[in-house]
Amino acid sequence: MSDEANPFESLGKQIEEASAYLDLGDDVLTRLKHPERVLETNLSVAMDDGSIELFRAYRSQFNGDRGPYKGGIRYHPGVTRDEVKALSGWMVYKCAIVDIPYGGGKGGIVIDPSEYSESELERVTRAFATELRPIIGEDRDIPAPDVNTGQREMNWIKDTYETLENTTAPGVITGKAIDSGGSAGRVEATGRSVMLAAREVFEYLEEDISEATVAVQGYGNAGSVAAKLIDDLGADVVAVSDSSGAVYNPDGFDARAVKSFKTETGSVTGYEKATEELTNDELLTLDVDLLVPAALENAIDGELAEDVRADVIVEAANGPLTPEADDVLTDAGVHVVPDILANAGGVTVSYFEWVQNRQRFAWTEERVNEELERVIVDAFDALTTSYEKTDAPNLRTAAYVVAIERVANAYEQGGTWP
Repeated sequence: MSDEANPFESLGKQIEEASAYLDLGDDVLTRLKHPERVLETNLSVAMDDGSIELFRAYRSQFNGDRGPYKGGIRYHPGVTRDEVKALSGWMVYKCAIVDIPYGGGKGGIVIDPSEYSESELERVTRAFATELRPIIGEDRDIPAPDVNTGQREMNWIKDTYETLENTTAPGVITGKAIDSGGSAGRVEATGRSVMLAAREVFEYLEEDISEATVAVQGYGNAGSVAAKLIDDLGADVVAVSDSSGAVYNPDGFDARAVKSFKTETGSVTGYEKATEELTNDELLTLDVDLLVPAALENAIDGELAEDVRADVIVEAANGPLTPEADDVLTDAGVHVVPDILANAGGVTVSYFEWVQNRQRFAWTEERVNEELERVIVDAFDALTTSYEKTDAPNLRTAAYVVAIERVANAYEQGGTWP
């Protein structure tokens, strides 16, 4: 695993590779590679003991040509300005490939939430919401959960915004609890789109996913949901991991039972039905039919990619492969369903939540899941059409061709002003 690849540089390379298949001027290409603005702020927050602690926080608004900025907020000690910029760029093209009317944004706070109390995290969240207040809104920028954030933090942000604005605006944020205006199906949305993408790529390759062996790196919400839904398709989930390590059983696991064990113990390691414990790198190089990297970016670099033996990779995480890894895997004939499509279920159901908030009308979970399946299947069809039409080297490049063309068209149709 590499921690040296700059995610913003990776994004730029992906855009450049796809642009070779499009008729774009250098001026437009340059615009599509850089954020429109980045908020960088220092949050001074009172701790439970009365001391004041400073937290660095960011919000990048990358591109709004197709609609309001959209993207999550993560709490992690490794958050950087370049990471947030890259993630906001990936959001632009993620929204474009699934054809929902959003631009891209992303936010983050440099913090390890496990080291703070709930009351301290609430004050940190509300301090950040106060800083975000001038630049977010139902028609401007709509944050959502990301790494180490969830319904609780989104509810706090919504309440802070509504209190300061003296209004009711549930659509200012998505990923909320149901009783606070959230959508049915949102919690499982990212993992569900990973399952749908895996199902579609196996069908495209004329392979039977019910006979596939699967390894999942990262067993948080996205990874565990993807694992159980892929398990439901008949596949054998033979290895899973989290930050503590990996567990392996060649006969397969009950994905739900592993999740219950992790919930009870805080880790997948030690699971009694595992025949072997592995490192995360060892999991990533297992001889399996399907690999699902569902942790953080840069999980597989060029060196590690040389040892990857999976036939298909479906990216549940954002940017889990470096550009060098992409090159190695393309040469090896490994099919990679890119993150901007595979994990787009989260932002797609966030869009459904926003629509419901604006209409003041809630959908059933059945409708949410049906609409999500339609969106992901249509997006996959657009990707494979692009792949075959352009003769792109891999599915990632084909996806970016579709997404960049949609964003560029929106920009050019709007014209330049002033």
